Formats: sequence, C-alpha cells, structure tokens
Amino acid sequence: MTGAELLIELLAKHGVKDVFGYPGGAIMPIYDALYGAPVKHYLTRHEQAAGFSAIGYTRSTGKLGVCFATSGPGATNLVTSIADAMMDSIPLLAITGQVPTAAIGSDAFQEVDVLGVSLAITKHSYLVERAEDLAEILQEAIHVATSGRPGPVLVDIPKDIQLAQVNFKPWLAAEDYQPEVDLNEVAKANELLKEAKMPVAYVGGGVHAADAQDKLMAFLNETRMPAVSTLKALGSVLPDYEYDLGMLGMHGGQAANLAVQKCDLLVCIGARFDDRVTGNLSKFASNAKIIHLDIDAAEVGKRKPAEASLIADLHDSLPLLTHPQTNESWLTHIKSMMVKHAWRYDYPGEKVFAPYLLNKLSQTMPSNGVVCCDVGQHQMWVAQHMKFNSPKNHLSSGGAGTMGFGLPAAIGVQVARPDDFVITVSGDGSIMMNIQELATIRRNNLPVKILVIDNQRLGMVRQWQQMFFEERYSETILSDNPDFVALAAVFGIKGQTITKASEVDDAIQTLVNSKGPYILHACIDEQENVWPLVPPGAANDQMVTEVK
Repeated sequence: MTGAELLIELLAKHGVKDVFGYPGGAIMPIYDALYGAPVKHYLTRHEQAAGFSAIGYTRSTGKLGVCFATSGPGATNLVTSIADAMMDSIPLLAITGQVPTAAIGSDAFQEVDVLGVSLAITKHSYLVERAEDLAEILQEAIHVATSGRPGPVLVDIPKDIQLAQVNFKPWLAAEDYQPEVDLNEVAKANELLKEAKMPVAYVGGGVHAADAQDKLMAFLNETRMPAVSTLKALGSVLPDYEYDLGMLGMHGGQAANLAVQKCDLLVCIGARFDDRVTGNLSKFASNAKIIHLDIDAAEVGKRKPAEASLIADLHDSLPLLTHPQTNESWLTHIKSMMVKHAWRYDYPGEKVFAPYLLNKLSQTMPSNGVVCCDVGQHQMWVAQHMKFNSPKNHLSSGGAGTMGFGLPAAIGVQVARPDDFVITVSGDGSIMMNIQELATIRRNNLPVKILVIDNQRLGMVRQWQQMFFEERYSETILSDNPDFVALAAVFGIKGQTITKASEVDDAIQTLVNSKGPYILHACIDEQENVWPLVPPGAANDQMVTEVK
C-alpha cells in the first residue's frame, strides 16, 4: 500500500473513526486515501478549528483526537491548537503534509520547518525521512500521545513518502514505564492525613486525564474532606457532594479561596499549582503541609514543596490514602462559609444578568450536556455558576486561554456524541475568532447550540483596564459588532436576541428545546464585571468584590 493508505489503515486499527482537517497540495495523497475509507473526515474552514475540533472530540470522550493539515501555512495554522493541547495535557495526533524529501531545505513552495516550529508545543514531534519508517513512527506517535501524561504529537510526512509503496510493520513497544508508588511516601501522606485538623482536597485536571473520577469520589466520600477544583477539573467533584466549594483561584469562589488559605493540609490531586490558581505563590496555602499526587514527577515540587509525593497513576495512588474522618468543627466552619458566600442571583437591574442566565441554563439543560467555553468573562461566569457531573462535560481552554476555542471544540464534541446536548458559550469577542465554523455546522447538520454573551467589549481586558489602567479603554470597545443572529441566519441557523432580564427564562427554554443548531444572543451591561477577583501579587484571601 502507499504511505497515505497505511496512515488511514493504522488510524482505523486504533479505533479512530473521525478526523478533522483541511486539504492542500502537500497532503493530497492522504486526502485521496480518505476517499471511501472507513475513517470519516470533517472539513473545517480553518486548520486551527480542525485542531480545536479534535481537542473537543478527545476531551469529551477520552478517545484520540486527530487533525490533518497541509504544509506551510496549513501546518502553522495548527500551532495554536497544538499549543492549547500541550498546556492542558490533551492526547492529540496532528498529521501534516510536507514538501517532497528532495525539496526540504530549498525554500520550496509552502515549505516550513514544522518539526522545528512544533518542538516547544508538543510532547513529541516527528519528521518522517524514510518510507520504511512510517509505520513504526505512526504507531509510536499514537502511543506517546495517549500514554503517561498525555499530550499532542505531530507527525510531518513528506509528499513522496505518502506516495511511496510501504509495508506494514508492527511496532513493538517496550513495556510502558509506570511509576510505582513509594510506600515510604504513602506512609508519610497517611500520617499527615491522620494529623490534619483542617484538610482540603485540591483537585486538578489530572483526574480527568486519568479517568479517575470514581477514585476521587471514593476518597472524598470516605474523608468528607472539603474540595476545591481548578478550571479544568470542574465536574470531577460531583455536584451533589456536600463539601464541594467549586473553583479556586483568581476568579474562584470566596469560600474556596478562604478555605485553602486557612487549611493545614492541602491534598493536591493531579494539579500543578498554576499561577491563576495560587495568586501570590509564597502566600498560597502558607499554613498548609502538602501531599502531591501526580503521574508527572516534574510537576512535584516545581512550584510548591511537598511533604509527601505520590508519583503514579491516580488509579494506583488515590486508593492507598487512608480515610480519617475530617474534623467536625472544620466542616461546620466550611458549611458556614458556603452559606455566607453563596452566589446571589437577585440582580436588581432590568438588563440580562449573565450569572443568572448561566445558572438557569445549568438547571435547564440535560445533565449529560456539554458546555464548550471560549475565553473571557463568560468563561469565568460559566465556571462559577454552572454545575457539571463530569469533566468531560465542561470544556474550557485552561493553560493557553485561547479565544476561538469554543465553537470548533463544540463541533468536535457533537461529532463524538451526536445524541447529546452540546453548547458553546462565547463572548462577542471570542465568537469572531472562529466564526467561519458556522459553515461546518451547516455542512454537517450539527445541532450545536451557541450562546453569545455580548457586552460590546473585550470584557476581561476592559475589566482590567478599569481596575488597573485608570480606565484607559485601549482597543477593547466592540460597538461595531455584527448582528450575530442575522449572521447565523445566513448559515441557516435560527436564533434570537434578548436584552432584558424578563426574557431570560423563555429564551433558555427555547434554546434547550430547539431541534437543530440555534444561537441565543444575550446583550448585557458593558460595565458588568466578574467577581471576586484576586489582584496581581495578592494572596487569595485578598479578594476584590467590587470596583472601589
């Protein structure tokens, strides 16, 4: 078979049924091999969107996400989505075409050193230099992307190797390295758990990566330990857990941040002490000893020292922790903080109040529904005011914070889970980053729902300009936005615009009950801010709750 045919056959052998991409000259043999193949291709209208769709596909299912792009600008257009996958530890296989081997290094048409460009944003990258190596490289690439701490892998395949006759060679992987838990560290951790009076579980995206939600909930239910979550971990702690404090960090809930700042033991479960979580690192959980559970040894001690470190798959490490009951006086204090700092939805104004809107959506949409967020104020409101029963149902660009993520990610989710309710929540700034994907929704008749929260501003940047830059609103006013409902109508997508609080309930019902794709355009006050906010350089218990 040809190299291109081999690629498609290997993907099918590894259970890949759907891929996302955009064709071009240097990848044409692969697109020819796709013709009539069992692997279905979804044409996006930009390569970045192909990458994000593949990310949505894998994050909502646990299956490998795959995207294709041609050489040169096709490959460089993938860079942002690959970087996003790297920051959030997402298993992604990116296949790029390259100019023929003989032309590499000659500045040929659409030639870019994709291997060099991608080294800093992939778990591993390959340039296939010999046709006889193709089968082994592809199999190894899939293994690397999905094993250990997952991440994106890029394989750059010259056009002549796609056309060359090749034989299938099974790649014999060495036995996977699985870090074994150090029993001495387990003993230290269990002693710390026994001594703790005010423990808190700090839950990160590693729970999702390890598919270890059941192990997490077993630990929490046994210990009754208060739990806080990172943005990427939301949904890992089930919403009916009595001591779930929600998200912590820069825009975390007050009860979550105050609990972490007061605790005497922080049990870090698959998290990495990201700067948006910790605020002033030296003051973060400064009274607490730390137990750190992670599969990646490089994360342990990178930003905060740990008294005990369990470096292993969470399936193996979490069950080794003992389950002493959490101190009742601490739990009483936690409960009082949850009541004192509960979110309020009795907004006094007549305009649409985004927190109420999103809370209403959370209560109305099916429990297995998936929310794909863009980046900005709306992203934080979703994290604060919506509930999820699985991290597979809340997709948000975490480490990279990529605007334009939401719409193509939702497309990938809808392809992977065709019978589930899928919605992207976007802002009027973010939606314009990949608005062309309305064409992909129409082309494939995907019932993706779209909620645009519109303040005619780049809201998060405007909020910082208001608070820290003397209200000098440089390039954040978007008063020349298009009519989003009319724009969607051009692509055959129905929708409506709302401007008043009194319209919210009916509009949410219409959105959720619509049969095909639908856009709800919600106009909010341009001065509305996300609260609380931990200012730069402050400790997490120094939250601002309004503009002074």
